[in-house]
Amino acid sequence: MHAPVSDSEATPTGASGPLAPLQRVISMLNSIIVVLAAIALIAACVILSYSVAGRALFKAANYWQDEAAVFLLVGATFMTAAYVQEHRGHVSIEAFVGLMSPLANKIRLWLVDVASFLFCAFFTWKSWTLTHEAWEDGQVSNSMWSPPLAIPYALMAAGMTLLCLQLLLQIVAPLTGARR
Repeated sequence: MHAPVSDSEATPTGASGPLAPLQRVISMLNSIIVVLAAIALIAACVILSYSVAGRALFKAANYWQDEAAVFLLVGATFMTAAYVQEHRGHVSIEAFVGLMSPLANKIRLWLVDVASFLFCAFFTWKSWTLTHEAWEDGQVSNSMWSPPLAIPYALMAAGMTLLCLQLLLQIVAPLTGARR
């Protein structure tokens, strides 16, 4: 018996083919974004800790802390989606991997990438329209701090755009003869 081959083993270890330079640029951008997202997560932790301590010890109001932490978390979540996809780290069902031939698994991965791309492309389009509406209408949150809603919407839209680009690279790569 052999163990199933996971989807993560299909990740490019070194990109090849005509898309290699673009994949390297996207990979480098994803790596930079992951570092910035880690800093954002630490900042969210510090802000929320300050909020709890300030409320408990000093009875200080916390009108901006929760929202700032949410904005940082939204940005970190959406902006790192392409990095996770690049490494095939999203949740996948591996029950069929061991039962299918390598060719069938390649086709399955490609079809999943196409379906994911179609969904994410729609999500990206709606995210950009939401960002545009929030910007044009000057929408702000309902809190006392009232930050512009275009900020988290733009982070969501930018992250989804990067995810679509990563998915598109993974869809086109096998068609150009590049190895996965």
